[in-house]
Amino acid sequence: MSENILAAPPIVPTTSQPAEAADERARTREPLVFGGLSEAEGWALAPITPRDRVHFRTDRELPLADFRAALPASVTVTYDEGDGLYRVDGETGTAEALAGLIRAWCAEQGYATVGLRPENGVRRRAPRDLPPAFLDGLCRHYCRVSLKRLQRNMSTIRLHLPDNDDIDQQVAEWVLKAVSQYDETKSVPFGAFLATQLSKWVHDLGRNAYGRTAADTENKQQKAVAAFTAEHQRRPSEKELAEYMGQSVATLRRNSQTVATLNGLRNLQSLDGGTDTVEFVVPDSAEVPDEIMGEAEQTLLSHALTAACAPDPTARRDQRAAQPNVLGWATWYLTTWGGQTKTQLSADLGTSVRNMNVHADRAEQALKARLDDLAG
Repeated sequence: MSENILAAPPIVPTTSQPAEAADERARTREPLVFGGLSEAEGWALAPITPRDRVHFRTDRELPLADFRAALPASVTVTYDEGDGLYRVDGETGTAEALAGLIRAWCAEQGYATVGLRPENGVRRRAPRDLPPAFLDGLCRHYCRVSLKRLQRNMSTIRLHLPDNDDIDQQVAEWVLKAVSQYDETKSVPFGAFLATQLSKWVHDLGRNAYGRTAADTENKQQKAVAAFTAEHQRRPSEKELAEYMGQSVATLRRNSQTVATLNGLRNLQSLDGGTDTVEFVVPDSAEVPDEIMGEAEQTLLSHALTAACAPDPTARRDQRAAQPNVLGWATWYLTTWGGQTKTQLSADLGTSVRNMNVHADRAEQALKARLDDLAG
């Protein structure tokens, strides 16, 4: 008997194997290279280290060049224009000495410090310690990435930074801030860390301008309205929104009043730089009754106040004068003509009386200069 031996069919390579390999290569992204260095190599050249830090505010803005010159060359000075906070970073073990040096210099120059506090062991990196070509390439790449990621937040950003150049500069500052805080030892990619921080810093724009409580209240209400609208295809009524947020109607109304105050402050047309185009003619006091003269004086004062709180077009972007002093305007106007006390206004806006006083003092200095010009 002859046996029929069936030959095994030839093995035909399937097309799935190359496709799977391509998918694997796509999932394994090539490391980014900046200035001839990979990200890991760049971070290794300037690892994050513990530093001592001194936080403080002042009654008025410091001349940064003079202030830096009075400190040791090894320290780093940063200034958060939004909330007026100064940070001085030095080597570990120097916090108390730096605090004493700062107090002495400010007292000698006539500046009052507020909330000066030394802190030990703050983990930070100085961006200038990174190779320049690496830092430049990294910032260029992640500035573009950040602008794309922030598109959904652009309406919020433009409430505070209407100019595209200002937005670009703010994003660049945020990237540098993330560089200084990024801890490469925690195995989190820098891009993921930056994305998390950006969502916080966008929200801080409103907190710094109008107070933490008021900005948080507005954000929660906006999210609740958006979620209800997406779910029911209509805007909620007052009662429905209160139930959706787990609040009483009375609490919702009080919070809504705070939000309305914020929107009113944002929409002040007089803070858009048009105050100098309006000419006020002060009538002769001998020709008009006293009550009319009083109204004219109030008009003149309110105009001078608004002009004093408007942005200074000649100021640099990193200076406080380049931003409208909205809180200073509100403090002066609502306590002078609105019949509110600072305590009431502090509760409405969700900020401290001390913070209101700092902004009101800035407004007062500019207002005095305006009134002197008008009197002349």
